[in-house]
Parts: sequence; structure tokens; C-alpha cells
Amino acid sequence: MTRAAVRPGDDELEAALGGDSTSPRWWSNAAGDRYGWHAHDYRKVLYCAEGSIVFHLRDGDIELGPGDRLEVDPGTDHAATVGPHGVKCVEAAAAS
Repeated sequence: MTRAAVRPGDDELEAALGGDSTSPRWWSNAAGDRYGWHAHDYRKVLYCAEGSIVFHLRDGDIELGPGDRLEVDPGTDHAATVGPHGVKCVEAAAAS
């Protein structure tokens, strides 16, 4: 996980995904929403743009806030819980 000193703008976050990634996808959720345990067959690169979200990994939790970046390797089990003010994120499948 990479923590940003200052929250980049949406265009900056999308550009940060661009070089080695497929098309960025924006999504958002309300406070307290949850994603159950799952895995992907690609490396997921994600930036939190607004709010917060906690990603649950088998070996611990990672909390993301505005500007934070997370990479999840293929086949890694993970779940997530949206923070108290909702969340807005952008993500992409990164080249291996």
C-alpha cells in the first residue's frame, strides 16, 4: 500500500493507472457497504479518491484513504468494508 501525502485529483489518479493498465474503472459505495471474500485472475491496482475503505486480507487489514494506492496480486483472497463516509475509487487490471 502506498499512502499519498496530498490527495491527487481524479485525472491524476486515472493517469497514474494508465501506463501499464487496462481501462480504469471508477466505482463508489455507501458507508458500511461490504464486499465478500473473492479473488481475481489479474493484478488489481486501486486508488482511493474519496472517503475510506478497509481491504481485508488473510494476513491483516489495510485501510485506504484519499490518494492511497493498493495492489492486489492475482489469486489473492480479499474482502472489503467501506468506511463511515462512503468511498470513491478507481481501479484497473495491471499488466503482469
